[in-house]
Amino acid sequence: MTILQKIALGYFVILMGAASLNYIPGLTDAEGRAFGIFALDLFDDALHVASALWALVAARMSHKAARTFLLIFGALYLGDGVFGFFTGYGYLDFGIFTNASEGMSFTLFRFLANLPHILLGVVALWAALKLDRR
Repeated sequence: MTILQKIALGYFVILMGAASLNYIPGLTDAEGRAFGIFALDLFDDALHVASALWALVAARMSHKAARTFLLIFGALYLGDGVFGFFTGYGYLDFGIFTNASEGMSFTLFRFLANLPHILLGVVALWAALKLDRR
């Protein structure tokens, strides 16, 4: 198993963990926000599970499949995080289609709410582009 396949497998674990956040007692506040920062709904859970399964299949298939997953996933999640930072909603969970834009906000809350997707995207792209060794 190559390093990219192992990283894709790690993304499977991380994304399944993200999908389970709403179901672990004590991690959400009274308003349903995980860690008091972001609210996860059914669309978010479905997105995380689908992404996790994609990561698992790619990791098990081949080095090339893992690299393709990391490139596409990285670009999509990074874009979603940046878009969410500037508008308040991302596109992967259809938030931009179901909510009006909240406009630009440079608050810590907005930054922290979008940081997971930004980090996941940056690391995936970095791995696919810089660690592509068999």
